[in-house]
Amino acid sequence: MPLTEPYDDHLPQEDPVARDGAVGNQDDNVVSDTSGAFGPTTASDPTTASDSPGVEPEPTLPEPVRQRIVTLTAAVLPALPADEVPVPLRRVAKFAPNRRARLGAPAIAAQLTADPLFRQRVTARVLIDAGDLGAAVVEGTAPAAADPVEVAALAYLARPRGWRELIDASGAAVRAEVDSAVVAELVREAEQRATRAEHDRAVARVEAEKLRDELARVREELGQLREESRQTARALRETQARERKATELLATERGRAARASADVDAELRRARARLAEAEAAAGVARASAKEARSVDDARLWLLLETIGQAAVGLRRELALDPVDKLPADFVADAFAEQPGTAPAGPAARARDTDDPARLDQLLALPRAHLVVDGYNVTKRGFGEMSLEQQRKRLITGLGGIAAQTGDEVTVVFDGAERMHGLPPAPRGVRVLFSRKGETADELIRRLVRAEPAGRPVVVVSSDREVADGVRRHGAYPLGADSLLRRLARS
Repeated sequence: MPLTEPYDDHLPQEDPVARDGAVGNQDDNVVSDTSGAFGPTTASDPTTASDSPGVEPEPTLPEPVRQRIVTLTAAVLPALPADEVPVPLRRVAKFAPNRRARLGAPAIAAQLTADPLFRQRVTARVLIDAGDLGAAVVEGTAPAAADPVEVAALAYLARPRGWRELIDASGAAVRAEVDSAVVAELVREAEQRATRAEHDRAVARVEAEKLRDELARVREELGQLREESRQTARALRETQARERKATELLATERGRAARASADVDAELRRARARLAEAEAAAGVARASAKEARSVDDARLWLLLETIGQAAVGLRRELALDPVDKLPADFVADAFAEQPGTAPAGPAARARDTDDPARLDQLLALPRAHLVVDGYNVTKRGFGEMSLEQQRKRLITGLGGIAAQTGDEVTVVFDGAERMHGLPPAPRGVRVLFSRKGETADELIRRLVRAEPAGRPVVVVSSDREVADGVRRHGAYPLGADSLLRRLARS
């Protein structure tokens, strides 16, 4: 859009008609936005700059000058009265200072180009803020020490005589500074490249020295490897020769092994035949032994029956009274004065076994006597109960065993004196408490020593000392778990 020159005291007077036509109607020349700010653009009037005599086109401004003009205008924009601010810039004037120049730059540039009156109002305030520099620019001179960008921006706004030359000179200075900066940057980069090149040459020299040393070492290793290769080749030839010999020997041994295997197979067949004959003979022998055992069992049963009948007849002939007490009933009195006395007799009848299944087998023996270490069994089986409940439960279970087997059952508890309030013991069960100064283990050993030699005595206790002690006197020791399982099964 062509820019119309405003009235300026420093410029020669123009035709009043042309001046009135240029500034008569300012509102018709306002544009809200433009993409060609500070340059040749198209105005609202269809007549272009080339068709208007006496009007020069807008100069092309360097980018720093453009930005400085917008910054100066944005700074004074809020200070203008509201009616002097063009309509497109009234909203921009309300922006924050940092946003005004950044977001309103297109609108500000367009109004400066299209509205000379607005530019003059802005120029008046900018020149006041610029002080001496603004006065110098209005006079058409620029101090040598002044910023060329600032001078060009003030010259564009004030437009004194020769303002285009000031803008051109400032643009040349800006371009010269840019070129100088570029040249300085190129020089700095060249120096950096030269420094890196020198460093790279030094590194290359060091690397070359390392490579030469490495080459010498590789050559030395290559010579060693060649020597080792020659030695390996000789060893390989020797190994191949030994391998051929070993292959020949292996073939010979395989033939021998095949012959030996055939002989072993034949011997194995003969051994299997003999084994089959031996098994057949063993089957015949087992059948014969079974028949012999059956005959022996029948003879033994007949002998026992005869002995029993003879004993009954002898008791009847001798008029003997029935036995009311058993050896265990006399233990307390017989061994009160001499608890260390041990009966004479062999201990060969003891058997070292902890198998729980043996309990039923031992209780099935005639006239067996079961001795139980009471608290040893109860604390292992139902220790969560009170002592009274433990004793009651154990005695009740032993009564069932005595009723089923008909054997003599004795249970021994630790205690300085007999407990009171116990329920009556079941038939066939004897309940004993150790005396003061004596343990249940000692009482159990005295009970075992009191039994006659040959009578089966079974002692139930998990105490190893008790088991070892009664085993020496011919009793059968069993663990507490065997009795607990027997009670749980009842």
